[in-house]
Amino acid sequence: MAHIRAEIDRLDETLVRLFAERASYIDRAAEIKAGADLPARIDSRVEEVVQNVRRHATTHGLPPELVEKLWRRLIDWSIAREENRLGPDSLRKG
Repeated sequence: MAHIRAEIDRLDETLVRLFAERASYIDRAAEIKAGADLPARIDSRVEEVVQNVRRHATTHGLPPELVEKLWRRLIDWSIAREENRLGPDSLRKG
């Protein structure tokens, strides 16, 4: 059991590192969107991301509905992060 727990802890650290890497790309996207006067939330992109992760979940034997719920939370957090840099979409021309 100790070995399994150690591996779970190792994977958790890896996941956090990957989320931090993802956040750095979110920050870069916010910079680009600011220059192009784009909103943080672009619904077509949100749905594209969701469909991608549902496909990945299915490929890896995970329930796509669960992965979608997790990713929609991640997307909401990412959009909030962008809005923190850009200002709320409701105040932008977008």
